[in-house]
Amino acid sequence: MLSDLQAENQALRRQLEALLREARSNEDKMRRFEQLEHRLIGAASVLELLRLLLGEYKLAFGIEAVTLTLLDPEQEIRRILESELREPSAQLLAGLDLSQSAFAMRALYGDELQPWLGAFDATSHAGLFDAADGPLASVALLPLSRHGELIGSLHFGSRSAERYDAAAGTRFLERLADIVAVCLESALNQERLKLAGLTDMLTGVHNRRYFEHRCGIEIAQARRYRHPLACMFLDIDHFKRINDTHGHQTGDEVLRTIGEAIRSQLRAGDTIARYGGEEFVVLLPRTPGFFAREIAERIRASIAERRLLAASGDGIGLTISIGLAMLGGETAGQSPGKLAERLVASADQALYAAKHGGRNRVVCDAPESAVWTEREFVGSA
Repeated sequence: MLSDLQAENQALRRQLEALLREARSNEDKMRRFEQLEHRLIGAASVLELLRLLLGEYKLAFGIEAVTLTLLDPEQEIRRILESELREPSAQLLAGLDLSQSAFAMRALYGDELQPWLGAFDATSHAGLFDAADGPLASVALLPLSRHGELIGSLHFGSRSAERYDAAAGTRFLERLADIVAVCLESALNQERLKLAGLTDMLTGVHNRRYFEHRCGIEIAQARRYRHPLACMFLDIDHFKRINDTHGHQTGDEVLRTIGEAIRSQLRAGDTIARYGGEEFVVLLPRTPGFFAREIAERIRASIAERRLLAASGDGIGLTISIGLAMLGGETAGQSPGKLAERLVASADQALYAAKHGGRNRVVCDAPESAVWTEREFVGSA
């Protein structure tokens, strides 16, 4: 009888110790969760928010894989991230996927939009994770939604089969999903507000204020790493005549058409802005002179091929003149602001020559220089 009581007491003690360990683990988990929550809420940008989520969460909670899919039908998030990363061929963050359709995400959750925990299934889950994360045994899939609409999907993967058990509670994970969705919406709204002050509302490209800010940064980068930097000044030919003949509404459509035509020929990392009136300006970082001229010629030719239909039904032929300049090699002792003024002024002078040379052409600020030859382009490769 006594031995039975002792055995029962020992079993109860073990159960109590296990409960205390679980309580301490949950307390520690909650502390780490709250720390991460505060950092997510305090994130100053979409990029910082995603880096915290994809990097810090993995470290804080000791799991092998964290990935995220965000719905981005208009590629707005992609443009924001590429703008912040500022690389000509910017690679998005590891573990992040931007999708133009919610179809695949909805297939994971159905209509309930509830977290899903369970064993890793290669057929259903392999596409959500990177093979470099190694073999996974269990996963947690969290829908991110705002106002009843699915905006993303957050995925955790563990090599432990017990980590994300189908019978486990999901309170922590549901709270995390809610916080991430709110923080993401807030960060995107902040980015939209910033862009509104740096965007030309008619054409949708950046405005002069943004260009002047970006130009200083690109010049500092070009000097530091000794990369070539090209600047194009572009002006729509006979724009006043178009406005006077067909009206300002048609003129606005011309500006939108030209802005989109220029942007379509540029790369991620290039900068386009409306400088004022019918003038646009473009920065081409890490671009040798020969290649910059090739891009300018592509822009000129693509616009010359277009015909816009005016409200009157008349077809309007469009052409553009382009002045092209390179950041000079002698930049020591000069501020980025002064160099930016000189670079833009050189491109503007080349544009003036293009206008007076007959329009619908590209003119370089120093055409006799080897900087504009194919030999220079090949030699820089």
